[in-house]
Amino acid sequence: MHRHPARVMTIIALLCFGLLLPLGGALAQQKTLKEQLVGAWTLVSIDSTAPDGTKQQPYGANPKGILILDIGGQYALVTGIPDRPKFKATSNARSVATAEEWAVAARGFSANFGTWSVNEADKTLIRKYEIALIPNNDGMELKASVSLTGDALKLTVTPAAGGRFETVYRQAK
Repeated sequence: MHRHPARVMTIIALLCFGLLLPLGGALAQQKTLKEQLVGAWTLVSIDSTAPDGTKQQPYGANPKGILILDIGGQYALVTGIPDRPKFKATSNARSVATAEEWAVAARGFSANFGTWSVNEADKTLIRKYEIALIPNNDGMELKASVSLTGDALKLTVTPAAGGRFETVYRQAK
């Protein structure tokens, strides 16, 4: 039986190309960390660990919130305790609420917006606050380690004073 070398080589080349094509497509679809973070994320949990090891959930067991990261590098973050006490005044409550009511409302709520970027090498998210509910945070830069698993995003912040904050989000559908 006599085989044609050119035909055999053509078949081998086509087989190799066919096997490598799906691999090339998978490699081309690999997204950067920034591309994976773009979108809206709903809050699942916030856990803090103090330098002495004490753990707490500063926004309760079932906090509510959203983190929005746009492709242009802008972000908005809002977090709150879902069942905060209502102001006693029912009409125009904003202007007649007491200082104590405002203090309780503010302690159960956090909001800020600004710009964001990522460091692909060390897998960190860097947010620079433009405006925050707490004015002392205006202009602050916050760096968080990023862990992505499926549709879950975990951000871990380790403050200079020690301790740790872990915030978990799910990708909004």
